[in-house]
Amino acid sequence: MPTISNRGNQMPASPIRKLVPFAEAAKKRGTKVFHLNIGQPDIETPAKCLDAVRHSDFKILEYSHSAGNESYRKKLVEYYKRVGIDITSEQIIITTGGSEAILFGFMACMDAGDEVIIPEPFYANYNGFAVEAGVVVKPISSSIESGFALPPIEDFEKVITSKTKAIVICNPNNPTGYLYSAAEMEILKQLIKKHNLYLFADEAYREFCYEGTHTSAMHLTGVDEHVVLMDTISKRYSACGGRIGAFVTKNKDLLDAAMKFAQARLSPPSFAQILGEAAVDLPDDYFNTTKAEYKLRRDTIVKRLNAMQGVFCPNPGGAFYAMAKLPIDDSDKFCQWLLESFNYNNQTVMLAPATGFYSTAGLGKQEVRLAYVINVEAINAAMDCLEKALKEYPGRMN
Repeated sequence: MPTISNRGNQMPASPIRKLVPFAEAAKKRGTKVFHLNIGQPDIETPAKCLDAVRHSDFKILEYSHSAGNESYRKKLVEYYKRVGIDITSEQIIITTGGSEAILFGFMACMDAGDEVIIPEPFYANYNGFAVEAGVVVKPISSSIESGFALPPIEDFEKVITSKTKAIVICNPNNPTGYLYSAAEMEILKQLIKKHNLYLFADEAYREFCYEGTHTSAMHLTGVDEHVVLMDTISKRYSACGGRIGAFVTKNKDLLDAAMKFAQARLSPPSFAQILGEAAVDLPDDYFNTTKAEYKLRRDTIVKRLNAMQGVFCPNPGGAFYAMAKLPIDDSDKFCQWLLESFNYNNQTVMLAPATGFYSTAGLGKQEVRLAYVINVEAINAAMDCLEKALKEYPGRMN
């Protein structure tokens, strides 16, 4: 029998999706499951964007340019200008989701065996992209006690070697919701200049900042050749299924290299480019309502969590995730138990165990990520379930 590759065996399962079979089984038993496990917003995709797709008129669904439609890239220049990022359409490659932008960055900037530093906990799929690219992740741990602030620069310095090529930052952060300050971004700027590193900036949640303002890596001066922006419309416009992102840099050599990867996959999705182009023309106040709704949900879930005995949840400054420390023995066991063995009024809650967001073994065993992407009424019902579950869980730790 043919064997599976080492890469295939090393590829991690998604900590967000691995419990899906248990959730499906619970639903078949008639149990309502509140999904706080995945960042799938319930906010409706803007009608104007969907209408642009519905009313598109062409006789052949052709390949687009490998860098994406020129009209869309020019529209994105307008969008980025509004958030203080000055680029040209030639400095943008449209990608199949933000995921492909990250993978292009890893593949174009690093060789197999090179190392990338990422503050943990981090978006779990960074591990998967690293395996695909043959890159080694070097985690730098942040703590829930500090609200997941940027670790001290000394921690970065300790792991930098001749193989270190890049640092990845997600701002606002998934899974913690932490919003990196301008001062923290300046620290990273000095670090990449000193050690001649790339800074990969995942800014999928740029619009959703609740305290303070967003400092983009593209706002940093004097490091144009170092900075790579990975972006996506998925969360911004509640268009996760469109699979449209962007790879943005002012580094011409890097763009040329990434373009070869873009050509190899031919072109990004056509219909979603139409949707994304229409999104740029949404009213200036479009995000006000969405942002206010997420802030209300955040305030609700954080208040409920911190009112539970033995639970601690720092207040996230952005995105739509919260990390909470629970009085439990093992978050993986607890999250599975919620779906297999627990219900309250024929309801339960699905969470993401935090172990999958850490690269360091043993971390996150008492932590879970909660995505506040359901309405306040549903959040309160889910918190009722969680509060009851924590009292009944056999592995509760006092």
